Amino acid sequence: MCENHGFGLSRRGFLAAGAAVALSGGVTLPAVAQTAPNAIAPDAALKRLMEGNARYVANTPNQKDMSAGRAARASAQFPFAAILSCADSRVAPELAFDEGPGELFVVRLAGNFVNTDGLASLEFGAKILGTPLIMVLGHSNCGAVDAAINVLKDNAKLPGHLPDLVKSIKPAVEKAKAQKPANLLDASIAANVVLNVQRLKTARPILSKMVADGKVQVVGAVYDLSTGKVNLLAS
Repeated sequence: MCENHGFGLSRRGFLAAGAAVALSGGVTLPAVAQTAPNAIAPDAALKRLMEGNARYVANTPNQKDMSAGRAARASAQFPFAAILSCADSRVAPELAFDEGPGELFVVRLAGNFVNTDGLASLEFGAKILGTPLIMVLGHSNCGAVDAAINVLKDNAKLPGHLPDLVKSIKPAVEKAKAQKPANLLDASIAANVVLNVQRLKTARPILSKMVADGKVQVVGAVYDLSTGKVNLLAS
């Protein structure tokens, strides 16, 4: 969020600035450059994500040169998707979706749930950077969700600020437990994703309106640690 693409430079401002630079140099701005690179439909953004994940699973990535475009990215960013991901070290969204730097706007914290700071970051991505897609990405064998299960089941005591983290995940565990699933951890991980998708869809004043207007889509998915496959969830 610290790049030179802050609140004073909207996507329209980017286009105007680009046109001014081109005119001052006596060069006609190509038509393709008059649209921000991430100005795509939410469905197209989701398709791109899932195609990238398929390449990652097949170990046939397109992204191999991480230095490509580095100089151009220094002045602006145009991510086509935002990811609310767990902080788990085994989950790397850019790798999982075969995307390079500047393509994904990633917010990470253990348990991939929505808090005030994370919401503000995602609002920034959607409203200011123009990301048309937000994905809440849980993952298999999530330790944060498992900790919430243990607190509910055994009244386990956790140190430091961990109880605050567990408190945010407990509603999903309780919802999953009420369904009497065969695997409570898996069911809670999925329920946590779905619950936070709904929170983002209804988050006022920014995201709820952008979702209603069709400018932003919010989806949920679970990343399988053993295969690398991302499975979309109904929400």
